Amino acid sequence: MIAENLKIIQTQIQSACTCSGRDPNEVTLIAVSKTKPVSALREAYEAGVRDFGENKVQELIEKIPQLPDDIRWHMIGHLQRNKVKYIIGKVALIHSVDSLRLAEEISRESVRQGVDTDILIEINVAEEESKFGVSLRETPDLIKKIAGLPGINVKGLMTVAPYTAVSEKNRPYFVKMRELSVDIERKNIDNISMNILSMGMTGDFSVAVEEGATCVRVGTGIFGERDYTNQQPVR
Repeated sequence: MIAENLKIIQTQIQSACTCSGRDPNEVTLIAVSKTKPVSALREAYEAGVRDFGENKVQELIEKIPQLPDDIRWHMIGHLQRNKVKYIIGKVALIHSVDSLRLAEEISRESVRQGVDTDILIEINVAEEESKFGVSLRETPDLIKKIAGLPGINVKGLMTVAPYTAVSEKNRPYFVKMRELSVDIERKNIDNISMNILSMGMTGDFSVAVEEGATCVRVGTGIFGERDYTNQQPVR
C-alpha cells in the first residue's frame, strides 16, 4: 500500500510541476512518519524514500539507529530548547525554528559539537493562534539576527498552512511565502539563502508545488491515518 501511495503522490507532484513549468527534481518529498512503526518506514525506504520527517525528538532519536544511514532526517515539529542537544548532528534539516532563543541554542550546541546545522525559519503565514511560527512582518528582522550566529545556516522558510478541505483556499498563503522568500533573497544577507521553501502537506501539496514549494511534507497520503493510541509521552 505504501509503495502504491508513493507512486500516486509522485505522479501528483509531477503533474503540479508540469502545470507550473517546473522540474520535478526541484521538489523533495518528505515522508512524515510520526507515530508510524519502523516497519512502515522500512517499506517506504524500500520504495525509494530517503527523506523522513518527525515531529517529536524522542521518536526521532529512537528511529534513527534502527534504519539505514543514508536517510535524511527532518525535524518538522515544534522544537523545545532543552531538546536541541539530542538532534544536532543527527538531522539534515530543522524546519521549525521560530525564535531567536531557539536559534541561539542550536548555534551553541552546533559549535559545541563542531558541526554546522541547516535550518528553516517557520512562518505562521495565516497568523493562527493555535500554531507556532513568526509572522510575515517579523521574519526579515529575525533572519538578520540569526544570520550572525555561528554553526547555523539558514536555508529557507517553512510554513504549516491552515487545515482546509479545499486546497485552493491555501494558494494565497503559499503565494505570500514565495514572495517573502524572494524578497529576503534579494537582500543578499550573509549566511542566508532561500533555496528551500517547505510548504504543503497531504491535503494541499499540489497547490504548494504550483506556487514554488521545494519540500512537501506528506504523511497521511503515504502511510494512512495516524494512530496515537500507543504513543508514549516525550520526556
